[in-house]
Amino acid sequence: MSTYKLIYFNIPGLAEPIRFLLHQSGIKFEDKRIDIEEWPKIKSEMPLGQVPILEIDGKVYYQSKAISRLIAKRNNFYGSNDEEAFLVDATVETIDDLRQPITQHYWEKDHAFKAKLKINVDTKVPLLLNKLEEQVKKNKGYFVNGKLTWADLFYAAIEESLTDMLGYDLNKDHPELKKLSEKIKSLPNIKTYLKNRPKSMVIP
Repeated sequence: MSTYKLIYFNIPGLAEPIRFLLHQSGIKFEDKRIDIEEWPKIKSEMPLGQVPILEIDGKVYYQSKAISRLIAKRNNFYGSNDEEAFLVDATVETIDDLRQPITQHYWEKDHAFKAKLKINVDTKVPLLLNKLEEQVKKNKGYFVNGKLTWADLFYAAIEESLTDMLGYDLNKDHPELKKLSEKIKSLPNIKTYLKNRPKSMVIP
């Protein structure tokens, strides 16, 4: 049996979709959560000097979406054919397009530039949420052809953090997305993980 080790900070962040995928796939793995103080000591050992990374039998895989895609392909969360795989990828990229302006605004320290970024959040986020809402409505409660894929897991894994950054419920005006997130978090493997998930560190 292969051994898996995921290395990231003790926050959801870019690793949470990977954690969701691993748990839903029934893969046992070491969830190595490093401290901020530890990071400078190990940064040079990481490919591209960043995390998350996933070690499988000692082989290192990097770039968060590439890692998720690998797990999804190996565990049947990537659609049944090339057309579905394309739709899964396109949806994940759309969700990431949703994530980026929110995180950029949240972490920006310059107040003047932060105000400009807020305009982008206020225009782009509702537009993309509306597109994703319609997609779920047309696909029987999932993003692609009425079946569970890593696009659904990806969205459910990050929406809580995006809600925290926004200061309001990301799904408040989007009932289909809300139902999707709740459905994913009710899956037995995901539910057990969330119940036992370590408390995240607070980043200043």
